[in-house]
Amino acid sequence: MSEHRKIELSPLGHTWILDLDGTLVKHNGYLLDGKDTLLDGVKQLLDSIPREDLIILLTSRTQEVAWDTERFLKDLNIRYDQIIYGAPYGERILLNDRKLSGMETAKAVNVNRDDPGTWEICIHQDW
Repeated sequence: MSEHRKIELSPLGHTWILDLDGTLVKHNGYLLDGKDTLLDGVKQLLDSIPREDLIILLTSRTQEVAWDTERFLKDLNIRYDQIIYGAPYGERILLNDRKLSGMETAKAVNVNRDDPGTWEICIHQDW
């Protein structure tokens, strides 16, 4: 069952670091099915990210499949700023400093493979 997630953010610019396989597209679909498949709800999530935000995609895929991967994303009008290929299979660790105001500047969310759920992005102007 898909989860509904609410992420609360400041009005400042954001950097989104998103895994590709199993998070945005069917895990290994490009190998198993011969093509990628965008997961349910992903287009809506990506379209709700503010236009001024930075989107970085991470994948363990090799550079050899970059053309096919990027063509798939372009055909679906998926916005991103950079793709990092060849990321290790293990954990992804994000370290960031806390603002002097106490605002937490790092967020991490784990989703079930091939089921990112639905998302609601709330920008708080008073942060």
